Order: sequence, then C-alpha cells, then structure tokens
Amino acid sequence: MSDIKFISNRILIIGLILFQSICLAQENSLKINIDAAEELGKMKPIWAWWGYDEPNYTYMKDGKKLLSEIAALSPVPVFVRAHSLLVTGEGTHGLKWGSTNAYTEDENGNPIYDWTIVDKIFDTYIERGMKPFAQIGFMPEALSAKPDPYRHYWKPGAKYEDIYTGWAYPPKDYEKWAELVYQWVTHCVERYGKEEVESWYWELWNEPNIGYWQGTTEEYIKLYDYSADAVKRALPTAKMGGPETTGPRWDVAEEFLRTFLNHVKSGKNYVTGKIGSPLDFITFHAKGSPKVVDGVVQMNMGAQLSDISKGFEIVASYPEFKDLPIIIGESDPEGCAACSEADYPHNAYRNGTMYASYTAASFSRKYELADYYGVNLLGAVTWGFEFENQPWYAGFRDMATNGVDKPVLNVFRMFGMMDGQRIKVNQENLSYNFIKVRDESVRGENPDINAIASKSENSISIMVWNYHDDNNLDVPSSLVNVIIDNIPSEKVLVNHYRVDQELSNSYTLWKKMGSPQNPTKSQIESLENAGQLHLYASPEWKQINYGKTNIEIDLPRQAISLIKLDW
Repeated sequence: MSDIKFISNRILIIGLILFQSICLAQENSLKINIDAAEELGKMKPIWAWWGYDEPNYTYMKDGKKLLSEIAALSPVPVFVRAHSLLVTGEGTHGLKWGSTNAYTEDENGNPIYDWTIVDKIFDTYIERGMKPFAQIGFMPEALSAKPDPYRHYWKPGAKYEDIYTGWAYPPKDYEKWAELVYQWVTHCVERYGKEEVESWYWELWNEPNIGYWQGTTEEYIKLYDYSADAVKRALPTAKMGGPETTGPRWDVAEEFLRTFLNHVKSGKNYVTGKIGSPLDFITFHAKGSPKVVDGVVQMNMGAQLSDISKGFEIVASYPEFKDLPIIIGESDPEGCAACSEADYPHNAYRNGTMYASYTAASFSRKYELADYYGVNLLGAVTWGFEFENQPWYAGFRDMATNGVDKPVLNVFRMFGMMDGQRIKVNQENLSYNFIKVRDESVRGENPDINAIASKSENSISIMVWNYHDDNNLDVPSSLVNVIIDNIPSEKVLVNHYRVDQELSNSYTLWKKMGSPQNPTKSQIESLENAGQLHLYASPEWKQINYGKTNIEIDLPRQAISLIKLDW
C-alpha cells in the first residue's frame, strides 16, 4: 500500500513539474494575438506582380518554367513587367539587356513594324493566364536622338553607367514615336481582343529621373503626353500611367514625381493643347540598401519602407489622385538584380532564408503603410526573375537558379494561400510595428517577430516571421504563441507550412551536396523537390473552445511559418 502511495505521489510531483514547465514556457513565449472578427480591409494580392530587365529570358527554357510556377502559385492573374520591349536587336539577350526589333526603318525612313518577338513574350504570359504590365520603352535605334553607341555589353563589376547607351535617349521624331505606340496597342487589341487588353496596364519608360532617361524632365513629360494620347487613341479604355521614378525619399526623385503629377493635373498637354494628361495609375520604385558590416550582411528594410512611405505621402497630398491605384513598379531589398554576390558581397542574402523573411516582413508593412496614408495600393513588383545559363546560386536577385526554386519563392506560395479580408494582429507587445521598422529598420537586440493574417469564408491564414537586418543565424530560435480569437467553427484542420534552414530550402541541400556546379540528374530532382513549399508537421484536426485556440511555434531566425486553419 505504501508503494502505491509513493508511486502516486511521484506521478503527482512529475505532473506538477510538467505543468509548471508548460506554464513557464508559455510565460516566456512571445504572444501574437489575432482577432478574426476585426477586419482591416481586403487582402489584395499586391504581391502578384513580377518584373525583370531581360525580356528575352521570358520564352527560354528556365524562364517558361518559372513563369508557369509563378502563375500556379497565385489565385489571381499575375502581372509581369519587362524592360526593353521596343529595343532594336534580333532578340539578343544579356545581363540588363534585351531586344525585340519591333521598329526599324527602310532606307527612305519609312517605319517597319515587326511584332514577332514582342508577341512571343506576351503570348508566353497569356498562355499561363498572366497579364502584361506593358512598359513602353526603350527607344528604337532608328528613332534615337543619339543612337551611337546603341548596344551595351555590361557585366557584373563594370560601371553601372555603362548601360546607358542609345536606347536611353529621347526620340528625334515624337510623331513617329507616337505612331509606333499606336500601332503596338492596335496590334495587341487585334491579336488578344479588346477585353483582354483593357485588363492590362500600360506605362512609359523606367526611372526617368536617372540615367535610364538621357533627356530632361520636360522631354519625358512631352514623351508621356504623346504616348498616352497614342494608347488612348488605339484603345480609349486602356489604362495608362507612370512615371516609374526611383525611390521618392530622394529629393531629385520627389521633385520629378511632383513635377509629373503637376503637369498631369494642370499642365498644357503637348499633343492636344488642353489642360492635363490621362493618368489611370501612379508608379514609383522602392529599394532597400544592404551593406556588409563586420563581415556580415546587414539589410536596411527601413530604407525601402521610407521610399514607400514618402511615395504614399506625395500621392495622398493630391486630392485629385489620392484614390488612383498605386503600383510600386520595383520593390526590392536593393537596386540591381543582375549584380552577383561575387562582385557585390552585400548581395549574399539572396540565396538563403534572409531574402525570404525580408519579403514576408516587408510586404506586410506595405499593406499597413497604405492603410496609414489612406491610399489605394494595387501592386508591388518584385524585380527578381531568373538568369538563364548562369552558375548555380550565383547570387543574382532571382526566384530560381537553373530551374530550381529558391526559398524566397515559397513565401509567395504562402501569400498565394492568403485571401479574403486582412484581420487584426495585435502588435502592442511586439518589438516592432511598421512605423518603427520604417524609421529604425530592424537593428535592435530583438528580432522582428510579427504576423499578417487573413480570413475567408472557410479559413484563416496566418504568416509569422522571425526577421532581423543582421544575417546572423547562430542565435536561439524563438517560441511564439499564436492566439486566435473569434474563430467561427468548432473544429478546424491545421496545416503548418515552413521556410527555414532545412525546410522548403534548396540552397541548404545544394551546400550539403558540396555546392556542385554540375549536379547529376538525381541531385537536380532532389533540389527541385527541396525548392517546393513543405509542411512543418502533419495536418491535424483541432477542437475550438469558445471560438479561441492557440498554436505554439518554435521559430528560428529568418524563418517563416504559415498556419492555415480550414473548416
């Protein structure tokens, strides 16, 4: 009898210790409270926008494969923006270069239009249910005011200014330029149908406040008037916008953007002579600024968010434009996708999970900044595609390498499972909110552990990240307790997806293989599988009591979890 009593006491003591341990763990865990009843607005797919410099990669082997994967991860049509769609050349490609030969002239100066390559690019999008974010540019050789030299042969390590050759100059004949634009839009309507082309977005040029435009601000405005008029003559219901300036936090970019908006609002139109110009949406860019500090890459998300914040502030200051859609035409951790890690060590973040966690955290703040300024954010273009026939994991800003997906693409797969309405994430007890990240970036002792959540008719999706600007992975993981209230079901199926150093991560596996530059067919198959989005644990049914539940996550640094509750 005494033995039974002794065993019972032992069990009681062990139970108390376990209970105290659980309570202590919960006490020390970071709590993220989510209220499914408090809706903040539509979970717009602002992430479903991509772009790249090299248009001819579009229809190449790995380009087609990646476009198919991007299209498959999104529940809505993805918009794609590419440079150089009017550049002269026989479809040649290279880093930061592309060509279509859409416009040439005969010996008498008569236009010759050839849409073969442009059609091949747009057909590749349309076949996948994607849509062109059609960039009108750059200047054909026959129209350039300064055509020689025309083609550049830039490579990483060379001066960036070397790319600004004859394609970057104003036209020597604005009427011929306008006719080119008119013929292009008319051709697209004939080929794809009026209803399809009405759903696209047309824009003029890229970053005209820096070397991409070798004319003056006024010459760009003149070109815009001619281009917009031509687009609207070809298709009056087409959507036309601009000006795709660099980050508005810089004085020169802010001045250019305001000068453009002032002209559109009240300036004399160069074509019609009337006041104002057509403007259906507004575009500008936003970039971060990483650097190497004590041998470690240090990101600067605050710089990118400051660009976005300033751009929103500028648009909101114009009552005429405040409700127009805003598209952040390039929205990235820094400014050169084709600059490799070998030549630019601060780009070492690109292959692993740092790019992934940065993407999760920064996109969430874009929603919050749009709410803060009361503007209509439609999309944010990720300027990162793929680079054909380059070394494996060369450190370009891309979504895949040699057809194998990088960890960052899996964050977009997570976003693709979030729809309906954004719901409230209580940030009172968290180290960072969107204002603090904008103003200070993430440089303190604590990481940015936060979440974005959405609710549709039969599901709740919660993305949680553990991000820091310093790419230091040798730190303990964090215990996160996600508490969800007002769940409208008594039972839910929980799926937990993860991107971390081991899961949904082809780069880690490639390094374990010995970083092969000529992987075998079997290795490539393993890498392709590792590059897909994976579950962290088996799906499980969970009973909901009084509309509330909690889910504990052990979240490593630079890792991302997606918790999906379905009923």
